[in-house]
Amino acid sequence: MPPEKDPLESEVALETLERYSGSKASEFQPSLILTNFPRYVEYFSQKRGVPMHEGTMFKAAHDPKEEVSILDFKIGSPAAALVVDICSFLPIRAAIFLGMCGGLRRRYKVGDYLVPVASIRAEGTSDYYFPPEVPALANFLMQRAVTEVMEAEKVDYHIGITYTTNMRFWEFNEPFIKNVKDSRAQGIEMECASLFAVSYKRKVTLGALLLISDLPLNRDGIKRKKSAEFVFENYTADHVEKGVRILKRAREMQARAVKGSYHRNLPLKDFRSGQELTSREPFSS
Repeated sequence: MPPEKDPLESEVALETLERYSGSKASEFQPSLILTNFPRYVEYFSQKRGVPMHEGTMFKAAHDPKEEVSILDFKIGSPAAALVVDICSFLPIRAAIFLGMCGGLRRRYKVGDYLVPVASIRAEGTSDYYFPPEVPALANFLMQRAVTEVMEAEKVDYHIGITYTTNMRFWEFNEPFIKNVKDSRAQGIEMECASLFAVSYKRKVTLGALLLISDLPLNRDGIKRKKSAEFVFENYTADHVEKGVRILKRAREMQARAVKGSYHRNLPLKDFRSGQELTSREPFSS
């Protein structure tokens, strides 16, 4: 049996989540979209007619009908680690990160999707959770859910690893660029290694679907103000809706006891029903 969670730790985590998100813990649904973009939360809120909440750090929206919450945790690996840490005290059954990355292959195009199966831990934050030899892997069930949805919708996508870094303005740093090229990563971003490592530590069933927003190894492909706006205008709706469908597929797979999901010991109650949850019970609907 896993060790019991410290009640004080649980209390502090949930209070932190409530302060940062402007939401009550009871409002969070069993399926969770994590993102870096407030515009994704705004789209989700407007499309579903649900209120948007803003706390001291995050934006969030919750749709009880679809049993999906979305939370913008801002940018960078420390925020990524923090959001998984505190959300792990909720009875979240499946989570998907909808982020963006720089594409590192000549054949990639802006607007393509990348499914990261693992990430290179070059960001530093994950070192506080595991020694360096432990890989940062996406959850297997979530990988399957992502690719099944993409295949069913006949969407072209890429599969590979990403290089996670804390250096945002790196495009003119030649030694850094050489390291990235030598890694043979397919994408570069700032959160996945931390998200994967901490979700493994906390036993949160989490995967990712990344949108290629720029091609930074090509000087003409570096993200600029105009190109960033183009990406948001043209791909926000599709990215978010794919995330919702992926979570639905993951929950269907969990109901069939498909291998790969974490069977977490959840000492917390279902916040909405007040019923106790066990590690193998589905979240009440």
